[in-house]
Amino acid sequence: MPAITPTITTRASASSRREPNHQQGTRGILTMMPLHTVRPNIVQAIRAFRVEDLQAAAQDLHQHFLYANLGAAQSKQEVLDTIAEAFTFPVHFGKNLDALFDCMTDLVHKSGNQPGFVVVLEQLPDNPKFDREAREQLLDVFRDAADFWGERKIPFRCFYSFQ
Repeated sequence: MPAITPTITTRASASSRREPNHQQGTRGILTMMPLHTVRPNIVQAIRAFRVEDLQAAAQDLHQHFLYANLGAAQSKQEVLDTIAEAFTFPVHFGKNLDALFDCMTDLVHKSGNQPGFVVVLEQLPDNPKFDREAREQLLDVFRDAADFWGERKIPFRCFYSFQ
């Protein structure tokens, strides 16, 4: 798979923040199809979605695309470090779950209107150092972020896969 870097968009106009069902994007209607069938504020397994299609759909909707490949991470700290680097969190990021939530919500919210988010966490570890409980705690942070943005009527979709 080619390297995917985060796509950060600038503020969108009010009309472009809406998620039209039939708007022609830069790559056409088909690129929005992956998001057309997904609730606007959800955390779910990536399943049959392709990362490239999700990135293209986010771009067509003028939403932020955040991608982290966690295949090399083995522990909670390595997962948080990888996410912080991939999402270009500030240097003062506390590298814990509370700080992750703050970076995904308050810091971004304070920077102004947001068009929406498509987040991909690929290859979450599945080992004794990052077990099911650790994965669920991490995903709960993203679920809480989805709720935070949902209360503000901003789409926040997070997709994940396991190693």
